[in-house]
Amino acid sequence: MPDWPFVEGRLYSRADLHGAYGGQQRGGIATPAHHPLVLAFTGPEGAKHGYADECRPDGSWRYFGEGQAGDMTLKRGNLAIAHHVTRGRDLLLFQTTGKGKPVRYLGQFVCEGYDYQAQPDRDGADRQAIVFTLVPLSAARELTDATAPTVAHDPGSFDALRKSAYAASRVPVGKSTQINVYERSRIIRDYALARANGACECCGEKAPFKTPGGVPFLEVHHLRRVSDGGPDAPNRVTAVCPNCHRELHYGVDGPTKNAAQAELISDVERRTLDEIWPLLGSRRGA
Repeated sequence: MPDWPFVEGRLYSRADLHGAYGGQQRGGIATPAHHPLVLAFTGPEGAKHGYADECRPDGSWRYFGEGQAGDMTLKRGNLAIAHHVTRGRDLLLFQTTGKGKPVRYLGQFVCEGYDYQAQPDRDGADRQAIVFTLVPLSAARELTDATAPTVAHDPGSFDALRKSAYAASRVPVGKSTQINVYERSRIIRDYALARANGACECCGEKAPFKTPGGVPFLEVHHLRRVSDGGPDAPNRVTAVCPNCHRELHYGVDGPTKNAAQAELISDVERRTLDEIWPLLGSRRGA
């Protein structure tokens, strides 16, 4: 998976963006067909079409979906944002600077959830608008980087933990059911560590030491990109020992091993519960 060649705060021609990646050249959400991307655009001109995007003090955004007249529906661009994690697409946010002018790159974000808000459409008629909560990727993955759980998981609870991890990777609707992005990261992190069952999912060796709480220490690695990118989902994270983690990032064979690990974990996640640990165990020489 490539690193996207954008620098936060830098201006880019929208024509060049679409020339390189494709996607709809008009509207606020573009979904390139041949690149794992969703391009979202925000700007004050959206107000006349019934949009009221807002950047919050913590850097997150309240981002209105597409649809200028009538109730917004979870289709096309709106569906692409809501499901970008499970579909393996990176969500990049840009800010317009005026008609026909370049757009400013704001960074890579993760959709934390969405809700519905009463908002006039372009004709002033009342309608229900979809409003996404977008969180900077750096904040969304904070808890899964090089951390271990504080308590060990009972193998008997693995089924429930797996179900929780998959439920957490799906974007919820409504404030009352919304899972905070940090909580989602923690759940998926804990699942990956429980799945590893005390041994590195890459080299197969046991964790090099235990934490003060008696938990085998492993680190959670994002498989979407060797550069630590990509949103969290159970089939896109792996629990590895510190040595393997560093090699996946910085080793000469890191990209090749990362691709092999991604294939392994994808295969593991297609298996039943009874097959998961034996499959990983075969990598450990068990």
